[in-house]
Amino acid sequence: MATPQNLFTRLMGMSDDVWLRHTNPLSVWSRILLSLPILTLSIWSRAWIGFYAIVAIGLSLFWLWINPRLFPVPKNTNNWASQGVLGERLWINRKKVPVPREHVYAGTALMCISLLGFPFYIYGLYQLDFWPMLFGFTLIYMGKLWYFDRMVWLYREMRVKNSNSCN
Repeated sequence: MATPQNLFTRLMGMSDDVWLRHTNPLSVWSRILLSLPILTLSIWSRAWIGFYAIVAIGLSLFWLWINPRLFPVPKNTNNWASQGVLGERLWINRKKVPVPREHVYAGTALMCISLLGFPFYIYGLYQLDFWPMLFGFTLIYMGKLWYFDRMVWLYREMRVKNSNSCN
């Protein structure tokens, strides 16, 4: 059974080359800092520009797709942002290459924190009610950043484990 993350990865067309490009810290940070705020504003903009908000929403979705493709492969991946993406890749492929159980539990729990924010976020956007939207937005961000940090931890642990098994 495909997980939502695997399905999203397939929909995004994340080839090996795109994953490598996405390890560029400029890709990671621009995605983290801009994606959800831009999507939020584009959906909220229906209050100001009506039906034309569909164009803004389309551009926001295009940003999500184009971002991992915009930047070159980084010269090195010895940084938090790159290692988070590499850890996500390990997480997504955990059925093929098992990851330590504690990371599975923690990663799943942190994804659930993000998911808990979505009903509030969607309700707030639908009703144009700022506080539920902000609460949901915050849960989504907190869960995602904590999850991403956990993916750095996963990547570093797996890298050490695999380098030790080669000796």
